[in-house]
Amino acid sequence: MTFEREGVPAVGVMTSAFVDGAELMGEACGAPGYPFAVIQHPISSATGEELLERAADIVRQAEGLVLAAAPQDAP
Repeated sequence: MTFEREGVPAVGVMTSAFVDGAELMGEACGAPGYPFAVIQHPISSATGEELLERAADIVRQAEGLVLAAAPQDAP
């Protein structure tokens, strides 16, 4: 949230087990409904292949979030 307040595009990433906590943190920081990307939990026991699949999904989510936040008159 700090980067975005400074005009720098950023995306928060949270594992599915901590979505509720991330939503509460957004509210506590004055950004209720703050959008973030969600990766399947757990990560520590995921195989290399599973991590690559999850990473690809996060990239798609992040791209969508950044583009959705971009000014409408941006090139």
